[in-house]
Amino acid sequence: MSPRRRFDDQNGVGEAVDPDYFVVAPRPPRRWGLALVSAVTAIVVAAAIGASTFMLVRQEADRRAEVKEAAALGYAREFMTMYTSLDPFNANAYADRVAAEATGEFAKNFNDKLNEILVQVARSEPSTGEVLEAGLQRWNDDGSADVLIATKVSSTMPDGQTTIESGSRWIATTIREGQQWKISNLVQVI
Repeated sequence: MSPRRRFDDQNGVGEAVDPDYFVVAPRPPRRWGLALVSAVTAIVVAAAIGASTFMLVRQEADRRAEVKEAAALGYAREFMTMYTSLDPFNANAYADRVAAEATGEFAKNFNDKLNEILVQVARSEPSTGEVLEAGLQRWNDDGSADVLIATKVSSTMPDGQTTIESGSRWIATTIREGQQWKISNLVQVI
């Protein structure tokens, strides 16, 4: 029996292979559209994720810098308000507060002249210090910040009617020690 023949239930003999079995049928053309669109979409999504990640990291770094700058400015404002507000009746407490906020060169100079400062504060009139404006001048390599501060000091004379106001400018160098900001240098600018 020929391999082309097979047995059939109806007539017992039938074709084993269809007549068009040996005819070559052309393959359908490949569709590149879907693959191309998928590839382009994947590239665009990857680029969007990369750009979003870059922007997020950049924004977080900027936010940290702004928070650090605001903390340095806020501390310098608070310290200068306390430093320029004198209470001659509590000179020792004033000196203790300033000494607690001092570090580095400022602490050394303050402790060296502590007795002179106490006498000067005790002889002065009560005064109220106010920070008019403060701005960050620059960040130093050691992590400290130089802050330029404009202050106004108001003091009432013993007669109770005369008020004297004076203004001054300061450069305060603030540095973070642990979780606390401190003043490492304080210079009055003329």
